[in-house]
Amino acid sequence: MISAERLTYVYPSASEPAVRDVTFEIPCGEIFGFLGPSGAGKSTTQRILTGLLKDYEGTVRVFDRDLDAWSPDYYERVGVSFELPNHYLKLTALENLRFFGSLYARETRDPRALLDRLGLADDAGTLVGQFSKGMKARLTIARALLHDPELLFLDEPTAGLDPGNARLVKDLVDEERRAGKTVFLTTHNMSVADELCDRVAFIVDGEIRLVEAPRDLKLRYGERTVRVEYLDGDALARLDFALEGLGGDERFLALLRGGAVRTIHTLEATLEDVFLRVTGRRLE
Repeated sequence: MISAERLTYVYPSASEPAVRDVTFEIPCGEIFGFLGPSGAGKSTTQRILTGLLKDYEGTVRVFDRDLDAWSPDYYERVGVSFELPNHYLKLTALENLRFFGSLYARETRDPRALLDRLGLADDAGTLVGQFSKGMKARLTIARALLHDPELLFLDEPTAGLDPGNARLVKDLVDEERRAGKTVFLTTHNMSVADELCDRVAFIVDGEIRLVEAPRDLKLRYGERTVRVEYLDGDALARLDFALEGLGGDERFLALLRGGAVRTIHTLEATLEDVFLRVTGRRLE
C-alpha cells in the first residue's frame, strides 16, 4: 500500500531535516503506527504522504504509483483525520458531511449513519461552532470515512476524547482494518498504538529507530517473570517467580493451593518502556 525509501524533508526555514532517510513499507490491510514524541517527524511524514508537502527527497509510492504521479483523484482513495479539526463552524454537523460528500465522484456513506456510529446522531442539526473539542474530533473522523477510502491517515485519533468515546473510535478503527482498509496512525499515545497497531515504527529526531509488532517488542524487552500478589494474614504481599520451571516451583504451587492468591501476571514491558529503552527518550 505504501513504501517510502530514504524519505527526507527540510522545511524552508530550517537547517536540519524534519525527517531524515526514513524507510518503511506498509502492506494492505495493516494498521501501522508511527510513534514518537512531539516534533519527532510524525506529522511531517503524514503531510508528505497526504500530498500536502512537496519537494521531498527520496522515493514514495502509494497504491503502487509514485506519489508525485498522482492527480487529485488520489483523494478519492484516501481519508485524512487531522489532530486539529477544521470544519465549517457555521454549518451543522450534517451539513458539513453533506458538503464534503458532494466533493467526491464516488458514492459516499450515509452521513447520518456515520454520525450515529460516532455518537453524534443527536447533534446532527447542531452548529459545529457549538461542539466541544472531542465532538469536533469525532466529526473529523466521520469526514475521513465519508467516501469509504481504502487508505486512512489518522493523526492522534483519540486525543481529547473521554474514555468512552476513545473506545468508540478505537473500535471503529479496528472495524475498518477488518474490512480490509489500511491505516497509517500517528500518535504519542502508546496504549492506543499497543491496542490497535499490527506494527509500529519508533521515530525520534526525524529518524526511524525500529519497526516491529508491539507484542514481539513487549516479549523481547519484558522480564520472563510471574508476579503473584497474595494475602499474608491481613496484609497484601508479593512474590516474583521465574517463568522457566514455574510448574514445578513448590512455593508457587503452595500459594495456589493455599487460596490466598489475589492476582497473577507476567512482567511484560509496556510499549512505552520499550520506546524508552530503544530511543533513550520519554514521550511528551
